[in-house]
Amino acid sequence: MKKYIFPILVAAIMLSGSIQTAVAQDIAFVNSAAILAELPAVKQADEEMSTLQSNMEKRGQDMVAAFQKFYGETMEKVQRGELSPVQQQEAEKQLQQKQAEIQKYEQDMVKQLQTKRDELLKPISDRVNSTINEVAKEKGLKMVVEQGVLLYGETTLDITAQVKAKLGI
Repeated sequence: MKKYIFPILVAAIMLSGSIQTAVAQDIAFVNSAAILAELPAVKQADEEMSTLQSNMEKRGQDMVAAFQKFYGETMEKVQRGELSPVQQQEAEKQLQQKQAEIQKYEQDMVKQLQTKRDELLKPISDRVNSTINEVAKEKGLKMVVEQGVLLYGETTLDITAQVKAKLGI
């Protein structure tokens, strides 16, 4: 009986080691943020977004300047007594309308910028994810984890460099 225990124990130890190795070979991690940061397409998208945002902010500032000018002119007319109570009410309505237009523009601007950002980055993100999938299949991986949620991982499990190479960066 004793002569069977030792071989069984050795086999169990070897089997557990090979199971751990097999599991470790099925999992890898990737730093997609580092990949995206190096892609020229992301830099180009950021520049396009910056230009669009600047143009939209300029238009918003112009709207605010026009509002302030109209407000100042209206207040001067009120102080000089040039506006009747009815005209003052009409001017107040116009000011409220202009203020509402500015607020709507600001809200629309945020939505438009987010939509444009999604439009520009989705194809890039899809390309990176597709490349990660390709590398995972080539390496026979069953799971790839984002490095940002990883508490610990051996550097041998990092496929970031392989994904970058496949993307040409």
